[in-house]
Amino acid sequence: MEVKIGEKAPLFSLIAYDKKPVDLEDFRGSNVVILFFPLAFSSVCTAELCQVRDELEDYNDLKANVLAISVDSLYTLRKFREEQGYNFTLLSDFNKEVSRSYGAFHEEFGLGMKGVSKRAAFVLDRNGIIKYKEILDIPSEIPNFEKIKETLASLN
Repeated sequence: MEVKIGEKAPLFSLIAYDKKPVDLEDFRGSNVVILFFPLAFSSVCTAELCQVRDELEDYNDLKANVLAISVDSLYTLRKFREEQGYNFTLLSDFNKEVSRSYGAFHEEFGLGMKGVSKRAAFVLDRNGIIKYKEILDIPSEIPNFEKIKETLASLN
């Protein structure tokens, strides 16, 4: 299933890198950027999330919370976050339900791997409505962060 712009975002509750549950509903009243990424420690995922880390002040200025989601375990995500100094929340979709519900899921990823999140970006407004969506079928591409920021600016 793939979500559409203008629809209410599917709600979820996932476990973060620090073993704490995070519910999307907790961000009601705030803009949210959801980033799905295939695999922690891979070169493109690291570069993508490092860009977000380095530009987090921009997202804060745009009154947005950033949530990054992969199918990696919370233990892998904790180590990834520590090593890269990420300053935003990493969530484990280990059971692959949230990636599927957003249409951001590779059944076949490559190198024989099955069941990995696609690289994707969603912007949700304060009411949880999807205002921007970008699902990339080519794992080496990264989301258009300028369009994400433009969308956030239009919501403020």
